[in-house]
Amino acid sequence: MRRLVVCGSGGFGREVLQIVAAVNAVTPTWELVGVLDDAPASSASAHLEALGVAHLGVVADLAAITAGGPDTAAVIAIGDPAVRHAVASANVEVEWAVLVHPDATVGPDVTLAPGTIVAAGARLSTNIRLGQHVHVDHNVTVGHDGTVGAFARLNPQACISGAVTIGERALVGANATVLQGLSVGAGAVVGAGAVVTRDVQANNTVRGVPAR
Repeated sequence: MRRLVVCGSGGFGREVLQIVAAVNAVTPTWELVGVLDDAPASSASAHLEALGVAHLGVVADLAAITAGGPDTAAVIAIGDPAVRHAVASANVEVEWAVLVHPDATVGPDVTLAPGTIVAAGARLSTNIRLGQHVHVDHNVTVGHDGTVGAFARLNPQACISGAVTIGERALVGANATVLQGLSVGAGAVVGAGAVVTRDVQANNTVRGVPAR
C-alpha cells in the first residue's frame, strides 16, 4: 500500500476520504496518512475525529510530508479551481494520485491525468481526455470525444455531451448540461441547472435555460 495525503477537509475533502475507503475495500491501495487544511472548520475537525483521520497541519506542509520517498502521493480535494491551481503550482515536486471510485465507469481510451478525482456514479464513456487535477463529482456524465482541461470541476449530475471541450479552471454547476460539440472557455462558470446551447467564452459566467 502507498501513503496518501489529502489536501482539504471541507465537504468534498471528506467525500474524497470515502473514495479512498471504497477503493481500499476492493483492492487495498492507499494508507491514508491524514488531511492538510489551513483553517479547518470546527465541524470538519469533528468529522475528521469521528472518522479517525488525522489533521496533519497546513497545506504548506505538503512538500515536506511527501518528501519521504516515492511511496507518498497526494490529492487536492478543494473544489475551487483557482485554489487548486495555486496549491499544485506551489508543490511541483509532489506526486499526485489518481482516485476513481469503484462505482464510477471509465470507458476505453480515457486518459486521467495526475491529480484527477472521479466520484461515485460518474460515467466517462470513451475517447476522453481529463487534464491534471480535474474533479468529476457524483453522477456526472461525460460523453465521447470530450476534453476537460486542467483544474476544471464538474459538479454533481453535470451532463457533458459528446465532443465537448471544457477549458482549464472552468466550473460546470450541479445538474447543468453542455450540449454536443460546444466549448466552455478557461475560467468560465456554468451555473447550476443551466443548459449551454452555444459556446461560453473564457472567464464568463452563464446561467439559465438556455444559458446566457
